[in-house]
Amino acid sequence: MIVFNVWSLLQWYLRPIIKWLLRKTTKLCELQRICYGDKAGAARTCNVEKSLMLSRTRDVQEVVSFLDAVVLEKRFTPNNFYSILDPSVSIIIRVKKINPKLHGSFIVSFRRCLEQIWSYRSLVNEIEELRKTQFDSNNVEHEEKLVRLWSLLVPQEPLESRITKQWQYIGFQGDDPKTDFRGMGLLGLENLLFFASAYPQASSHVLSHSQHPKYGYTFAIVGINLTSMAYYLLKDGSAKTFMFNDKSCLPSATLFHKFYCYLFYEFDKMWIESKPQNIMEFSMIFKKFENAIRIELADPASVFRINIEVDTV
Repeated sequence: MIVFNVWSLLQWYLRPIIKWLLRKTTKLCELQRICYGDKAGAARTCNVEKSLMLSRTRDVQEVVSFLDAVVLEKRFTPNNFYSILDPSVSIIIRVKKINPKLHGSFIVSFRRCLEQIWSYRSLVNEIEELRKTQFDSNNVEHEEKLVRLWSLLVPQEPLESRITKQWQYIGFQGDDPKTDFRGMGLLGLENLLFFASAYPQASSHVLSHSQHPKYGYTFAIVGINLTSMAYYLLKDGSAKTFMFNDKSCLPSATLFHKFYCYLFYEFDKMWIESKPQNIMEFSMIFKKFENAIRIELADPASVFRINIEVDTV
């Protein structure tokens, strides 16, 4: 601990000197070196974020504070990017003495990094709100989503009633699923619903595994546990690798749901491959799975895709 504190202190004092030396020798500021030298995606965006957060330049700190405030006001949306990001980029260019005519590609790359960084922060707040929203059986919308989950997973068999033992077929603990959503709130239901609707083949595949006579598990309860895992990976920043390496869109609720679907499909694969003796091995295998995911996310070059393989077990 002492060694770590000493090293952190040294970095704090040496960082400006190293940056100055590199600026003199390369004729580029740190942000330029990152945008030109690091691969687009998590590697570049995370390093740009780190550089901005460590900056001691007042104007840079004010840009960071301004963008954070916009996120809190829920105004950091693509429709507002022009009015929010262009002035922010202009301030950074001025402060860092960057010639926009010579470094047009830097501006494009840097702006993309800002889009990703603060879209991620907006997403964290959005997911937090969803998690805090408790399932309300008096809310028609909530009830409709729950019934739709059943119809997507078990289309061949209608529900006998709203409260029924049938829910246990898809892995809820009792006759009324609402009690199982307490920990993760509406987020748990939204995740399950997205998996069933966006990936019907994969969710059906995983559900069939969960009902295996020897290796079976409670589909919905495991799904809610995976919601918790995805939520904490998002909160602590580990999920940035997944989000920033996705070229199709910026960090969003949809991308978070896709991350969850990836986790569910991969966990099911590990569970079946582990050939557990019984459900008592769940905690051990779940922890092993989380560690494996964290290791993969620690590599900024990692790209995650759901590769569906239909098998029989």
